[in-house]
Amino acid sequence: MKRDIVIIGGGPAGMITAVTARGSYPDKKVTFIRREDKVLVPCGIPYIFHTLGSVQKNIAPDKPFIDNNIEIIVDTVINVDTKNKTLKLNSNEEIEYEKLVFATGSEPYMPTWLKGHELENVFVIKKNHEYLEEVKKKTDAMQKIMVVGAGFIGVEVAEELNKNGKEIYLVEKMDSIIGKAFDSEFVDDIHQSLVASGMNIITGKGVQEINGNGKVSSVTLEDGQKIEIDAVVLAMGYRPNIELAEKTGLFIGKNKNIWVDEYMRTSERDVFAVGDCAERMHFITRRPSNTMLASTATSEARVAGSNLYSLSTLKSFNGTIAIFSTKVGDILIGSAGITVSEAKDEGMHIVDATFAGSDRHPANLPGAGTQKVKLITSKNTGVIIGAQILGGESSSELINVLGYIIQNRMRVDEVFVSQIGTHPLTTAAPTTYPIVKAAEMILKKMKCPKFED
Repeated sequence: MKRDIVIIGGGPAGMITAVTARGSYPDKKVTFIRREDKVLVPCGIPYIFHTLGSVQKNIAPDKPFIDNNIEIIVDTVINVDTKNKTLKLNSNEEIEYEKLVFATGSEPYMPTWLKGHELENVFVIKKNHEYLEEVKKKTDAMQKIMVVGAGFIGVEVAEELNKNGKEIYLVEKMDSIIGKAFDSEFVDDIHQSLVASGMNIITGKGVQEINGNGKVSSVTLEDGQKIEIDAVVLAMGYRPNIELAEKTGLFIGKNKNIWVDEYMRTSERDVFAVGDCAERMHFITRRPSNTMLASTATSEARVAGSNLYSLSTLKSFNGTIAIFSTKVGDILIGSAGITVSEAKDEGMHIVDATFAGSDRHPANLPGAGTQKVKLITSKNTGVIIGAQILGGESSSELINVLGYIIQNRMRVDEVFVSQIGTHPLTTAAPTTYPIVKAAEMILKKMKCPKFED
């Protein structure tokens, strides 16, 4: 059967591609093929363990498809023939397409080299509601749980299980938790908050072996320490789901993602790729990036959906800014662009500054707290290339503002004279607005002849 636009994949990238394509080309029939009848909200998955309380409360609605008259097919694509522009489903149905989009996402990494990974009660965080229903059911009945990997998913899952009254061990092989996205002065606050909540955090050592006779009983760390445990959650990252793409003959990039250009076109004519399966370049370093974020995926999806039949030079994807944010306890922490350690690894000459002040004015208002902003700029140009923020809920959208600043290559002097709107109950004072004050501190450093990067 003939369709116009076919999208393979059930996540945010596929959904937004479908909706954007429908809006951009209203005369075209859009078909969305996904493996699961129910699709989860990826960013909400950690919160099924306590805050949401169930997997069912994290099901993404089909309303965007219904409202936009987009066809949904629940099936698996097993073959794509780009020469004849057809694809075959597991049900044996064959579909002809004009434009095809791979939005096949990613799968959690299972370290098959780790002895004991196959034991019962060793879990990963799959984006599958049936699997997660079983994980939640089992972990609800357990007391001692180890989470291996302290990136964003690991930290969020560990905190949710901790809130649910479990004894949690969070293990990270690197020297700090969520260290890839933040500099140390920001990570330290999150670390201390988690320890204060009763969580056991182990950094600087990995897991040597998961022990048990059929099911988990303990874990041995690299230094020989043995910890009795009921379950292990492996949160060691995700890998792009490219099996179908490889079989199709699409060009695969350095990081084992589907190669795409700035319009999200693959190596095959009329075939696009978006989301975690697609190759990304870092906005600042211009190197391939393994950042996997729904926010990045939906940006790529809007680009692809807009350029399927005619290219728009104003609608292209110029690299991921890697905007991260998470909330631990009452602390919101966010990052965009490059960190100081990344910049130094790249040999960049930078100037950075951190300003901390109250997020209300006056500071003795109920609910007021400290808000900390760090800006990282190119020493030669003054262009802002990185930013980090830590504070209360009023900080949650500021990281997006900082992302806009980086994406539009604003200079620190432009930020310093920016006009802002403030309110005593919701923001810092105009006299001590943290983004502006951090910019002011950098300008002072750049004018100081004794300053050295």
